[in-house]
Amino acid sequence: MADHEYRVWAPRATRMRLVTEGASVEMEDAGGGWWRQSGPAGEYGFQIGDDDAVRPDPRSRRQPRGVHDRSQTFDPTEHEWQDADWTGRRLAGGVVYELHVGTFTPEGTFDAAASRLEHLASLGVTHVELLPVNAFNGTRNWGYDGVLWYAVQEEYGGPAGYQRFVDACHRAGLAVIQDVVYNHLGPSGNYLPLYGPYLGDERNTWGEVVQVREPEVRRYIVENALYWLREMHVDALRLDAVHALVDDPDDHILEALTVAVASESAHQGRPLTLIAESDLNDPRLVTPREGGGYGLDAQWSDDYHHAIHVALTRETSGYYGDFEPLGALGKALERGFFHDGTMSTFRGREHGHPIDVERMPSWRLVVSAQNHDQIGNRAVGDRIVDVLDDSQLLVAAMLLYAGPFTPMLFQGEEWAASSPFQFFTSHPEEELGRLTAEGRIAEFAAMGWDAEVVPDPQDPETFRRSVLRWEELGSGRHAVVLEGYRRLAALRRDWAALTDPSLHANRVVVDEEARTLRLTRGGSLRVAGSSDAEAAPGTGPVDVLVNVGDAVWEAPVPLGATLLFGTSSSVALDDAAVHLPPGSGAIVALPIG
Repeated sequence: MADHEYRVWAPRATRMRLVTEGASVEMEDAGGGWWRQSGPAGEYGFQIGDDDAVRPDPRSRRQPRGVHDRSQTFDPTEHEWQDADWTGRRLAGGVVYELHVGTFTPEGTFDAAASRLEHLASLGVTHVELLPVNAFNGTRNWGYDGVLWYAVQEEYGGPAGYQRFVDACHRAGLAVIQDVVYNHLGPSGNYLPLYGPYLGDERNTWGEVVQVREPEVRRYIVENALYWLREMHVDALRLDAVHALVDDPDDHILEALTVAVASESAHQGRPLTLIAESDLNDPRLVTPREGGGYGLDAQWSDDYHHAIHVALTRETSGYYGDFEPLGALGKALERGFFHDGTMSTFRGREHGHPIDVERMPSWRLVVSAQNHDQIGNRAVGDRIVDVLDDSQLLVAAMLLYAGPFTPMLFQGEEWAASSPFQFFTSHPEEELGRLTAEGRIAEFAAMGWDAEVVPDPQDPETFRRSVLRWEELGSGRHAVVLEGYRRLAALRRDWAALTDPSLHANRVVVDEEARTLRLTRGGSLRVAGSSDAEAAPGTGPVDVLVNVGDAVWEAPVPLGATLLFGTSSSVALDDAAVHLPPGSGAIVALPIG
């Protein structure tokens, strides 16, 4: 086979050897901690110093036999891309769908997931977000235990399967968001510290922090981000838990990523998007760089999830406690964050910073009523379908599709999927598997859960229970909820008010005692000087009405209002009021003028 140029950064080594096809060849010191050598393409690995053990490449594109074994070269340019006409999709006005490749279908592969894209399009989905797919030890994992950031897990289809999936998404008009983890590495198969100072002395929730202040580690991260966007044709990256990245606030890795991705976007001529998951409630992340921010495109907002969850389920334990008043949902709708400098009783301190609602477009916040974290990090991985009826589930959906932010759905929620999403692992190391299981059980036992009901993450049944049951779609409550999601998707497409990015134009009225909420959307859409006669269909303002109280709400609306959507057949417009039973909602088109 043709010679391949191998390069590796290993500043801790005094000697490096390249191993290919049974041969071990000394590598040349290229300076700056880099080593290089030519050899045949195919399987390979490195011997560090005088250690004869063969280690995988930190920049490995493929691990056919797992993360402890040799790497294999992979040329991404060999794929014959079919997306030459793809010009990308902006996040503004979009709908995100989060899925885990291993549990999205019974087959658990990219090719099987690609066969379901028509279903996603029927939900108004524009962006498909994949939980991490980079190589981890074992065969089953959420993906957050990855240790080789370039390699794609073989069980899902490897890098070639990944390219086919991206191509299929683009043919279906869907953008691809890849969830990437730069704040920690998994507990098994992480050989990076043998090569160089990838990890620092500080620790976060998952272990030693990634040393992003080290220039070559910083380069490692930025080049990985560009690999997904450039070589794999991905459209956006979701950056996991950026609050766990320890860096200089005035020279932050997030800003470095913004600069690099903006340059790549200009070169490719299509939008490339960066979305942060952050626990900070800090608008600096999504403030443009010219305004003193890091310039990311969007960030998750857990506050909106918590407010919806508490309003519908009445659950107030843990971090849900601050969101008990319905006014918490009202504030999130108007201000973006609930905690914007307010006291967080869960944290025991003031938390968050206010958003400039006059200037920041509302689509910069990605929100959900369910997601992998908020389901999977519950003791038994239970969904809200277990405690809410069909109408209440559609209230949650309505607050996503008709709310001011970028909605994100989690796999299966659109048909009230009965399968949980539990925490699962498959660590081959017996001791690591035992510690993972015991730690999970102890964590929830400390919160009062019966240890007997907390699933063992190492048990294959925990994984199998989490696989979606697609046979549910056409029957019973599943069909009812799915039809509601599709109707909401059509409304979001047809009514400009539902994608209006002017956060300051939203008006919210909450009756705390009755537990009712009215959100008026579309107040910024009228053009100065236009007449009522010039108004086009779908351009007027709408009211989003929610009743999570215990009594019927006769919600007054002006004469000429039209009922566009009700969460149940009991919701009705009668003269100048909408009849809303407890646990229901409606979208009403308001007359213009």
